[in-house]
Amino acid sequence: MQKRKLGWTDLEISVIGIGTWALGGPGWKFSWGPQDDNDTIKTIHKAIDMGINWIDTAPVYGLGHAEEIVGKAIKGIRKDLIIATKCGRRWKEDGKELYGNLKKEEIKKECDASLKRLNINFIDLYQIHWPQPEEDIEKAWMAILELIKEGKVRYAGVSNFNTEQMKRIMHINKIASLQPPYNILRREIEEKELPFCKENNIGVITYSPLERGLLTGKVTRQWVLNLPDDDHRKKDPKFNEPQLSENIKVVNKLKDVADKFGITISQLAIAWILRRQEVTAVIVGARNPKQIEETAKAGDIKQLQFEI
Repeated sequence: MQKRKLGWTDLEISVIGIGTWALGGPGWKFSWGPQDDNDTIKTIHKAIDMGINWIDTAPVYGLGHAEEIVGKAIKGIRKDLIIATKCGRRWKEDGKELYGNLKKEEIKKECDASLKRLNINFIDLYQIHWPQPEEDIEKAWMAILELIKEGKVRYAGVSNFNTEQMKRIMHINKIASLQPPYNILRREIEEKELPFCKENNIGVITYSPLERGLLTGKVTRQWVLNLPDDDHRKKDPKFNEPQLSENIKVVNKLKDVADKFGITISQLAIAWILRRQEVTAVIVGARNPKQIEETAKAGDIKQLQFEI
């Protein structure tokens, strides 16, 4: 597994990291449906066996459950891993309504709660999950700076920020990383965010490389119909007409290219992201060991030259 240095930090991370969005299980607004915790732990261990050395999670994933399961999975092996989590997203009691809270004291409380759930003494990379409410991003950034001084956090990053929002907080504390969505179907960051991060030596760790399964080659109209009712993708426009047909056309083109290189569509989609020098690593979700075994191999693929 290749590794790259995360921006200006001393973190050497594998070009593939394992994400835990889907591993939080059911019961919240952006659930992926039921998830077996034993499968989750086996998947994380398989990822580590494949050379992945970092895990990305967040309190909101399963309303705390993802962090708890990660904590169980890394027990006894934490010193060999880089743990990234986030802050700033809260939820109503039933989990159906999420909202942002970036107040200084709330961020510090969140950090303590994450440390407890993860059963660790410090967080390697602590990220503001969303810049919402936007008027409070400076307050949250100052809170994370204090957490660094207290030894609870090593580095501070942001997720889903644009360049103007990053500029607003840079004078308070250096930004270690940006975590944006990026894949063949979503390329908005190529115009501003990627050049900005390169210029300022900010690491980029992208999420949704497979657009929540669309870029695996497995999604069909019937596949969408068979999704559990509590899987948020069932109501997403990308998984319904007319967008679904257009997305399937793109995937069919990808299959031809993947066959040419002798790799899977998923591996091709991830390798396409890693071809960018500005990108440090890609967060890949997996719900069972077989899935991460396939996608982790994309971290060994040499740079591919192709256009879609």
